[in-house]
This record gives sequence, C-alpha cells and structure tokens, in this order.
Amino acid sequence: MPIKRIWHGWTTPENAEAYEALLRREVFPSIEAKSIHGYRSIELLRRDQGDEVEFMTIMTFDSIQSVIDFQGDDYQRSYVPDAARAVLSRWDQTAAHFELKEMRSYE
Repeated sequence: MPIKRIWHGWTTPENAEAYEALLRREVFPSIEAKSIHGYRSIELLRRDQGDEVEFMTIMTFDSIQSVIDFQGDDYQRSYVPDAARAVLSRWDQTAAHFELKEMRSYE
C-alpha cells in the first residue's frame, strides 16, 4: 500500500524564493539520485502567510520499507540538508506517514 511522507518547513518571505530554488536545484535531485527502490514522487506545496512562508513536501513511497531505505531505521526523522537549514526558520522534526487508501481523479 503506498505511503505518503508529509513534512513542513517555514521560512521568511525574503528567503522563500531561495529555499524553493534550493529544493528544485539540489534537494530534490539529490533524493532522486539515491535511486531508492519504491520511491515514486515528491510534491511541493507553498503557502504565503504574511510574515512567513510555509512549505509542505509530500513524498510517495511503495511501502514503509521504502521509507526506511530512504531515511534509515529512524524513518520518522526529518531529512533537512544543511543548505536548507540555513534558510529555514523552523521545520518539523519528524515527518508524518500515511497509508494511501484511495485516490480518485476527475478530468
């Protein structure tokens, strides 16, 4: 059953563009370069909240074992590279993991 790994990070409006660019240019490609069996995708969501900007990532894996292969035995621990820590104000220390029970698409 697919697993969704959900994580949040916050930054200042001044650092938001730099953080988003860092994700696209370095963080996401480095995750994909790990070639983790069962890793399927990553989604990026952004919400401006005035004095801070919230980012959410939703990673999709085939199973919890695939998440463990990505993050290790302490798989709930956040994956926040040093470059991201430099521009984030705060972030979730752990990621939440949900089983995908149903997905419908309408076109």
